[in-house]
Amino acid sequence: MSFRGQVTFWAVALAVFLLVFWLLHGILLPFVAGMVLAYLLNPLATRLERIGLSRLLAALLIVALFVIAFVVLLLLIIPLIGVQLAGLIENLPGYVQRIQGVAADPNRPWLNRVLGQGVRDLDVGELVKQGAGWIAAFIRSLWSGGQALISIFSLLVITPVVTFYLLHDWHRMVATVDRFVPLQHRATVHELAGEINRAIAGFIRGQTLVCVALGCFYAVGLSLAGLNFGLLIGLASGFLSFIPYVGSMSGLILAVGVAIAQFWPEWSPILMVAGIFFVGQFLEGYVLSPKLVGESVGLHPVWVMFALFAFGYLFGFVGLLTAVPLAAAVAVLLRFALRQYRASALYTGVGSP
Repeated sequence: MSFRGQVTFWAVALAVFLLVFWLLHGILLPFVAGMVLAYLLNPLATRLERIGLSRLLAALLIVALFVIAFVVLLLLIIPLIGVQLAGLIENLPGYVQRIQGVAADPNRPWLNRVLGQGVRDLDVGELVKQGAGWIAAFIRSLWSGGQALISIFSLLVITPVVTFYLLHDWHRMVATVDRFVPLQHRATVHELAGEINRAIAGFIRGQTLVCVALGCFYAVGLSLAGLNFGLLIGLASGFLSFIPYVGSMSGLILAVGVAIAQFWPEWSPILMVAGIFFVGQFLEGYVLSPKLVGESVGLHPVWVMFALFAFGYLFGFVGLLTAVPLAAAVAVLLRFALRQYRASALYTGVGSP
């Protein structure tokens, strides 16, 4: 097959894949979630194999422990987070009015210049109404994008089953796919697949650990600082840290706003709350990310944010799960295409008529 024929074939294959993905994204969530979990847990299954466990037993043990940990986490954390979320929504109008009062304090005119006229003229009722509408729309989008077959029940039932079978048959599936790779391109495909795997593993596994560490740090730090709803704000900030810069900035603004409404005119606790986020950013930038994510991932933060928002908008929650792996694959393939271009006669002019 000529080069043009190969390009045409893979372009058509990609178009068909995206079309099928778009048509079926409403029922794909349990399967995509199972694939993501299997990919994340596969190194653990491989290690258990090396110490003498069969692949079947390793997969059963991992899935069982994961389900137990997930259920325990839901029973312990979700009720507490629900109470704090309800309390935050209930107290939000009062917090906004308190911040408005601080901004309008005539004894501190510099606050007017820092916070601006917009904060003082903010309509609290309209803010709460818009916020409630946004939250409702977000929940509806998650439900419509994540609803599988009949209800969310299918997610809880099908995902562990998919994860188990994928873990059990992981090596067999990789070998099957490898047999379909053309022999003359197998070395190149293996090299690209290894680079894609390192990028995906480095970012997803590493960034997940970073988010967990930051969420625990923010939640504990804000709670010890005495901030109202510190657990909720801290965990949400850590979770949103998967999107570069979004989690830390959102958490900082929300936490400082709550701190001003709660502690003003005392400066010490407000500065302590802000300091917790600055320390968290220092730990993320100089300790956690270099150690857990590494510098060789090759995913620019802007590219990650674009992929998450674009795929989330197009495919809902399924798009969020697949955004980073697909972005990593596209980035690797684009770098490969650029290397091929720079080595070609089209770029160097060598051998061209």
